[in-house]
Amino acid sequence: MLKSMKRVLYTYKGEKVTLDTLYKELLKKPGKAKILANALVQIGIDSDGNPVPARIVFIRDRNRSKKWLALLSTDLELTDEEIIRIYGKRWSIEVFFKTTKSFLNLAREFQGRTYDSMVAHTTIVFCRYIMLALENRESKDPRTLGDLFYVCCDELQDISFAEAFQLLLAMLKNTLRKFLAITDGALQELVNNFISCLPSFLKGRLKLSPCES
Repeated sequence: MLKSMKRVLYTYKGEKVTLDTLYKELLKKPGKAKILANALVQIGIDSDGNPVPARIVFIRDRNRSKKWLALLSTDLELTDEEIIRIYGKRWSIEVFFKTTKSFLNLAREFQGRTYDSMVAHTTIVFCRYIMLALENRESKDPRTLGDLFYVCCDELQDISFAEAFQLLLAMLKNTLRKFLAITDGALQELVNNFISCLPSFLKGRLKLSPCES
């Protein structure tokens, strides 16, 4: 999540602008839309001297309706909705570290400078958190372990196994085509041979045959 800072500038339409200025220049969606606006910007240059493109998505702050939040992604293939979903799942990690720093003294109660001492301190703090979370779970959470299991499954399941396999297969084909300079016919034959070697139960679950790849 981005913070509006005067010293942090983004290149938009050839000009260096702050986050606040960028938001003011964008056309907002009408009504009470969750996604207010988005913009393609550049956020610097990579090791080869090429500009790094990124997408900034402005969303409405649900706690303060007149305020906005800004999310950034360097993966331009992601939609605005996917960027919001991924940030939502990562937010619990941010809350965890905020809790350990504010209430459990992470990085505040030791003076060690060696790697081993830092690992030991971090482990102790995380153990404190686990113990408190377990106590809270047993004392205040009425859900059974089975309910929690299905809640976790629903949260983690973004794509099916078959869809994930298709994505990996497409990435494999693109990589082979890029680095081996292989023809499409030879590539398809290689993929077909790979699929034919898969166990039958996997083929059934994936609903794949060599000609469908």
